[in-house]
Amino acid sequence: MMKRNVHAIAGVLAFCFIAVFWTSTMVAELFFDHAAVASVKLAISYALIAFVPCMAIVGATGFAMGGKSTFPTLVAKRRRMPIIGANGLLILIPAAIFLCSKAQSGEFDRSFYTVQLLELLAVRLIFS
Repeated sequence: MMKRNVHAIAGVLAFCFIAVFWTSTMVAELFFDHAAVASVKLAISYALIAFVPCMAIVGATGFAMGGKSTFPTLVAKRRRMPIIGANGLLILIPAAIFLCSKAQSGEFDRSFYTVQLLELLAVRLIFS
């Protein structure tokens, strides 16, 4: 029961982090100036300190609860999770750090917006 509660809480927190990251990015980009975008990117980079452990907890507790089950939903999830984890480690975290660095330097150039688009599409991939 404890693993289930920890998994659920960490999962909800991780989902909320992603939703806030994505929404705040879109709102700042569409309605505010570069200073607001830079503030959002800085906040996101600091929030990674809490987000990454939430994701690790979700993965560990989910794996522990699923065990070697052959239930089709768990098998599908077990297949999907490494892709989602790699997406986060190889795309989302580096993109967040890169975007923060560029935004703090005031460099809102083609590379900034290319990585921004890649980041938003990678988040979309998680929820598809």
